[in-house]
Amino acid sequence: MSTYSFKAVIFDLDGVITQTALVHSKAWKQMFDDYLRMREVKYGDPFKEFTHQDDYLPYIDGKPRYKGVESFLQSRGITLTFGDPADSSDKDTICGLGNRKNKIFNEILDRNGVEIYNTTVDLIKELKKNGIKLGVASSSKNCKTVLEAAGLIDLFETRVDGAASAELKLRGKPEPDIFTTACDNLGANFDRAVIVEDSVSGVQAGVKGNFGLVLGIARENNEQELKINGADIVVKDIGEVDIESIEKWFLIGIEEDKWSLSYFDYSKETERIRESLCTIGNGYFGTRGAVEECDANNTNYPGTYIAGLYNRLESHIAGRKVVNEDFVNCPNWLPITFKIGNDKWFDLNKSEIISFSRRLDFRRGILNRRILVKDNKGRKTLIESKRLASMANPHIASLSYSITPMNYSDNISIKSGLNGNIINAGVERYKQLNSKHLEPVTQGGENNISYILVQTNQSQIEIAEASKLIISKNRKKICPEITIYKTNGAVYSNFNFKVKEENTICIDKIVAIYTSKDQNITNPLEEAKKAIENIKSFEETAQNSEKRWQAYWKKMDIKIEGNRLVQKLIRLHLYHLMVSASSHNVNIDAGIPARGLHGEAYRGHIFWDELFILPFYNMHLKNTAKSILLYRYRRLDNAREYAKEYGYKGAMF
Repeated sequence: MSTYSFKAVIFDLDGVITQTALVHSKAWKQMFDDYLRMREVKYGDPFKEFTHQDDYLPYIDGKPRYKGVESFLQSRGITLTFGDPADSSDKDTICGLGNRKNKIFNEILDRNGVEIYNTTVDLIKELKKNGIKLGVASSSKNCKTVLEAAGLIDLFETRVDGAASAELKLRGKPEPDIFTTACDNLGANFDRAVIVEDSVSGVQAGVKGNFGLVLGIARENNEQELKINGADIVVKDIGEVDIESIEKWFLIGIEEDKWSLSYFDYSKETERIRESLCTIGNGYFGTRGAVEECDANNTNYPGTYIAGLYNRLESHIAGRKVVNEDFVNCPNWLPITFKIGNDKWFDLNKSEIISFSRRLDFRRGILNRRILVKDNKGRKTLIESKRLASMANPHIASLSYSITPMNYSDNISIKSGLNGNIINAGVERYKQLNSKHLEPVTQGGENNISYILVQTNQSQIEIAEASKLIISKNRKKICPEITIYKTNGAVYSNFNFKVKEENTICIDKIVAIYTSKDQNITNPLEEAKKAIENIKSFEETAQNSEKRWQAYWKKMDIKIEGNRLVQKLIRLHLYHLMVSASSHNVNIDAGIPARGLHGEAYRGHIFWDELFILPFYNMHLKNTAKSILLYRYRRLDNAREYAKEYGYKGAMF
């Protein structure tokens, strides 16, 4: 009986245990090239050869044989009838082509034999010795033949292969059926089992099956792709892991994963959604998870929103006057970027991204990001950042930003800013509305301190931000000469120095945010300047904030056994509730907008959403629940007038 936390490991065959993935690829290429040449002669279709990288990996790898045929043919715009699995290999049906490939595969196998990955077999033997249940799950109908040829078949307690899939009518990868069936055969819970895969479709299947660990083997130098598709751990060879490192994942890694949301690619198509999901906040303000280096554009939309801060404008649309009251996008405190030598300022959207990761830590309220980029001169730069909205002090935001030249030495310039030239432009359908809510009042700075003051142009609310930069080089604090320059509504700090290869520059940016609507505040700009005076580092703000988050989680955490995806989602929602309203809201005249403090959808208006979430606040933060109800109560007379205007009795919100 195993004493380990995990109870079963299920291995894919080709490319994981045996070196037959390349044999499969070779057989597919021979079959498809012959078929495509035939089509060129018979139908006049231009011949384009089948390749491992462009065809085998995206359309064939990991899939059942006939599904692979169909997938590739669709990619070339070719339609064939499915046929019958009994079709002869000379028949031009999907099944016929699949059988033709299988015939070629077996000929190559008979000629060359089976080679194994010794490191995989070593791990299999170690696992078996320690009582871990073992299985093989493969799309290949040749699985038994290959294992017998390699002398490995007796190592496994179950085998779910292409033949079993056909008999049991199991769906192929990326569906998890072959893995869940193998796990059931072994009598192991999915959350206590490991899937070992080298294909993207196999990794996707492991994720869909909600297994405890999906281990990706990057035989094709595709580490990033496997991570993007959900692999928990990715290695180039299985020799990089052992039974103890797998156990460590089940004891520590899996718990950390339940407390975070991660992305391993930069997708322009989904970036704005991810920015919303990666919002940091503390109830007083929320800041979207936009990258620090970019202003608002078609891909990115930085936004900082303060609870209860609205402004009303008139818009003239189609010959009529429309009054719109909006949740105001406040000055952007995030801006920080760099340039190498005399090049242009870094723009993530115009850069070659080698690797990208972004992780929102629910437990600590910190958004982490790590990017490796390469420019057109071949220079590689590592950029790391982390940010938070303090739960200890609702007015404090903090950002740590570091740059490491990986293969060059050069002069690096850095620019940090506070930008009040902001409009509300986050929702397409509101673009016709008047969206300029902020007017500049003053901006300036000296040395490592800068500040900005703006005012909403109708509600006359002053918004102040003050920033302090703490700069270090290889963890040693330095004081470079900083140039402050102002534009109408924004202020920027510039500095530069020579940086050697693999040396790191780090900038801690401490920001305070105050408004004239804050309780007992008469001069928000002076309050903001005063608030950052004695803060010494990002880590100081992180430690103080984490203590408050820990206290909240101790009260409100909901624990789910078995399904880590459900656990992650529950905590994600709890986190976003606290971003939108926390104990800091007790003295704020604010309700909870339909989209929280995460963006401008519904123009930040207050609807009925608190009906769903007030029970949570009433259970854990009674005074916050009271403040949300008082927001309604204070507007009760207006709601009665509104109802009367439309011919109703009672109150209409």
